[in-house]
Amino acid sequence: MARVTVEDCIEKVTNRFELVMLASQRARQLSSGAAETVERDNDKAPVIALREIAGSTVELNELEDSLIRGMQKQIFFEDDFTEDMEVKIEPRIAADVAENSAADDEGGGEDGE
Repeated sequence: MARVTVEDCIEKVTNRFELVMLASQRARQLSSGAAETVERDNDKAPVIALREIAGSTVELNELEDSLIRGMQKQIFFEDDFTEDMEVKIEPRIAADVAENSAADDEGGGEDGE
């Protein structure tokens, strides 16, 4: 396969947006040192990623899972916490928070109010 076209890849991934996302994820993996599954032929990572997808030499489900894991963020809001949830913070940070709380209770903040 000398040249990769979108048509070669669309046979494997029918949604063009998904194809772009998967190819960019694979290109990032290749840039980070992942093993290539096709010959490099002096090509850059995005081209190799597309060649791998077109040639079915990379597992698309694993690539999709990797993409999803990389984009996931876990955000907690104050309303989400319950009394039985345990929040772990480093002892040094906990001491600083306690110290600042005590100073605020006494009315002695850093600005001298």
